[in-house]
Amino acid sequence: MRSSLRKRVLVTGGAGFLGSHLCERLLQDGCDVLCVDNFYTGAKENLLQILDNPHFELMRHDITFPLYVEVDEIYNLACPASPIHYQFDPVQTTKTSVHGSINMLGLAKRVKAKIFQASTSEVYGDPEVHPQPEGYWGRVNPIGFRSCYDEGKRCAETLFFDYRRQHSLRIKVARIFNTYGPRMHPNDGRVVSNFIVQALKNEPITLYGDGSQTRSFCYVDDLIEAFVRFMATRDELPGPVNLGNPGEFTIKQLAEKVIDLTASRSEVVYQSLPSDDPAQRRPDIGVAKAELGWEPTVQLEEGLRRTIAYFDSFLSGPAISG
Repeated sequence: MRSSLRKRVLVTGGAGFLGSHLCERLLQDGCDVLCVDNFYTGAKENLLQILDNPHFELMRHDITFPLYVEVDEIYNLACPASPIHYQFDPVQTTKTSVHGSINMLGLAKRVKAKIFQASTSEVYGDPEVHPQPEGYWGRVNPIGFRSCYDEGKRCAETLFFDYRRQHSLRIKVARIFNTYGPRMHPNDGRVVSNFIVQALKNEPITLYGDGSQTRSFCYVDDLIEAFVRFMATRDELPGPVNLGNPGEFTIKQLAEKVIDLTASRSEVVYQSLPSDDPAQRRPDIGVAKAELGWEPTVQLEEGLRRTIAYFDSFLSGPAISG
């Protein structure tokens, strides 16, 4: 017999940027949380504020190997998400998305748990449709440098929906657009963390291409709220659901805003555009608005101020983030 009526929730990749924020939120909501991470990009430092919580447990484990635990819900966030990290070992990246998903789906099937998949806007590739709705199938290069992540996540979505059709598994598939906030890895190559670190160090800010490519930026607290709302929806809503901020900015505009907010002496320098880098990226969040009653509330300038404050403290201290 269970000793607690608390919901038991597994978060894979729980020591990472998004995972650590999710673990915190689930504890605040009264859950027992099991955080699983192989610490490839995650870090214990992200969890310091909850390590001593009696309802939190941390396990070092790689989900490309089976895991046997008893849980009620699973949030599958395990996978390096920045190009620098996922391209470093592309075979392992694909294995994490594919083998990892098979293992987590198998676990969900055994224990009859509801399971959430952190998919990505990268499934749309370099889109021909703008903004991108969930019904758009995307335009992805299957053999490029980004394919390990893009196609790995696309295959994971296939697996989730096949487990739903074949085994009646309760699934939730979220397509996450660019997200930023405290605990981003300072060297992950993502545009927000890159610009803020360079600006705080008064180093040249690197723009790829001419800076006219666009992105939408969602603050982490808004995204975690969407995760929790989506997981609580009826079983008949498996997704996929776009989660992101529909506000669209050019990369050059972002650089200028970061320079202004940090009062930096940095100059902008231009480098060649990486292969398969999308020209436009913006979510259509109509489904999230209608079904979750959700839309982002933190504006870019406010979110950047909070993130800059985190990196300013981080760069002046001894801690290492993941």
